[in-house]
Amino acid sequence: MIEEKSIISAGKFLKPHGLKGELNVYIEYDPAILEEDYPLIVEMEGIYVPFYAESVRPKGRFSSLVKLEGVDSQEDARPFVNKEIYFMRRDVAEFLDLDEDEIEVEEDFIGYRVEDDDYGYIGHVEGFDDSTANVLLLVRPDDEEEDIIYIPFDPDFISAVEKSDDIEECTLHLHLPEGLLELNK
Repeated sequence: MIEEKSIISAGKFLKPHGLKGELNVYIEYDPAILEEDYPLIVEMEGIYVPFYAESVRPKGRFSSLVKLEGVDSQEDARPFVNKEIYFMRRDVAEFLDLDEDEIEVEEDFIGYRVEDDDYGYIGHVEGFDDSTANVLLLVRPDDEEEDIIYIPFDPDFISAVEKSDDIEECTLHLHLPEGLLELNK
């Protein structure tokens, strides 16, 4: 059984293409990962199910047309529309030439200090808000009277991650666009 902690979100199935079961796929990583023999994992009725690509045709920079094994018609492809695509963390780590431990999930950052390269110390990660398409990092300033600071959780904003055995010493370094922090005031 595939556990949620061992997978990582990688993209999404969009709409069917043609009559033979191909699907438009958006992938956050290099779409060449689809050409590897890694299963595309999809949540179906509460269970994570692996599917393998029978064929892959690049369509754009981040999209491809994928034909899954056993999906042979538009009707077969319909249940996949708008479904999230996951990969096993170990597969993505290998493809991106990273240690599996280097691939962070959001919850891994809870308790980390947050510092901006220009602004300096901001506070500690208290949690995440994933109720919208844009995940927000919730940062609690040390002054409890100050409101939580909402920062878009964008990997492009992360400049470095310092790890330590002591969570109090772990730091998430960000390089935020100018003026972003002022939006919280």
